[in-house]
Amino acid sequence: MKRTALFVALAFASSTVLAFSCPKEMKAIDEAMPKAKLEAMKMDEVKKLRAEGEKLHKEGKHKESMEALGKAKKILGM
Repeated sequence: MKRTALFVALAFASSTVLAFSCPKEMKAIDEAMPKAKLEAMKMDEVKKLRAEGEKLHKEGKHKESMEALGKAKKILGM
C-alpha cells in the first residue's frame, strides 16, 4: 500500500513539474525567436512546434508538449 501511494505521489509530482516547465520553455522560445537568424522555412517550423507545444500543454499532455518545445529549441540552437 505504501509503495502504491508513493508511486502515485511521484507520478503526480513529475507531471506537475512538467506542467510548470512548459510555460517557461514557451517564454524562452518566444524571447529567442526575434534574435534568431533562421531561414523562413526553419522559423515556420519553430513557430509550428511552439504552437503545438502550447496546445499540448493546455490539453494536459505535458510530456508531449516538452518534446515539441525541445525540438523548437534545438532548431533555434538553444
